Amino acid sequence: MISRKKFLKIGVLSGLLPLSKWSGGSSISHPKGRKPVVLSTWNFGKQANKAAWNVLASNGSALDAVEAGARVPEGNPDIRTVGYGGRPDRDGFVTLDACIMDHNDQCGSVAALQHIKHPISVARKVKEESPHVMLVGEGALDFAVSQGFEKENLLTEESRKDWEEWKKDAEYEPEINIENHDTIGMIALDSAGNVSGACTTSGTAWKMHGRVGDSPLIGSGLFVDNEVGAAAATGLGEEIIRVSGSHLVVENMRRGDSPEMACKRAVERIVSKNDSVEGIQVGFIAVNKEGAYGGYSMQEGFSFAVRNSEEDRLIKAQSWNR
Repeated sequence: MISRKKFLKIGVLSGLLPLSKWSGGSSISHPKGRKPVVLSTWNFGKQANKAAWNVLASNGSALDAVEAGARVPEGNPDIRTVGYGGRPDRDGFVTLDACIMDHNDQCGSVAALQHIKHPISVARKVKEESPHVMLVGEGALDFAVSQGFEKENLLTEESRKDWEEWKKDAEYEPEINIENHDTIGMIALDSAGNVSGACTTSGTAWKMHGRVGDSPLIGSGLFVDNEVGAAAATGLGEEIIRVSGSHLVVENMRRGDSPEMACKRAVERIVSKNDSVEGIQVGFIAVNKEGAYGGYSMQEGFSFAVRNSEEDRLIKAQSWNR
């Protein structure tokens, strides 16, 4: 059964494009036998990569891989910046943001979502079971419940204690590389030559209630173009949003940059728009259609995990301010 979303899309596009565009299938080549690879941000990405690799190693899709990988930190209360156990906003609410994008340019996103442990899976449901790309707040929660997700209390005792301690001074001062505002962005290339990506976070600790960063925004926290590759971002979301950071990285690769150089140029764009970058951290990771990958950050301290075999590697990214 075709979904309403796919029906509407086919109906619109078939009226705009010549029949030849549809009769022969996609014009994009997806060569078989590519060596799979998965990347994710920060050291907690190693466990996420392991789950994603289990999918890729069985010739599964990059989309299934990144969802499986992103669910690992979302469900781990010891990772205090993603999902269950994430640090709350200044009013004590744990609000989650996530997005997912596949090789067919289909994407889904949720923002300011409460009470649901796995926002990445809700984002995928938005992509596949709704006519929309993004749902937020109570609407996102209502949709999640309608799709069978269970409401839970996501504020752990450890995060509650951190919040109570923060309230004593109530100063909002994010610290770079101290994991109080770090996302997991995950991108993968599968054996069919297709790329997909996911991004999920609990956002900056002690943020204003309702604040949304780059993580659930297609083009900012994540972007996928199956002709070129994929990119994901981490760090201070406001800076990434201002330049549509992940989209910028992919466009740099389209013009011929290597993944690392594409990330570097995006960082330099952000640097050029600030009088000072003291106290600001931004990092990008990217993979292209050939399976080459790279990352780059504004400040030292950013690392990303890579798996393209049974072994996982943690790579310290080059940085602009070193």
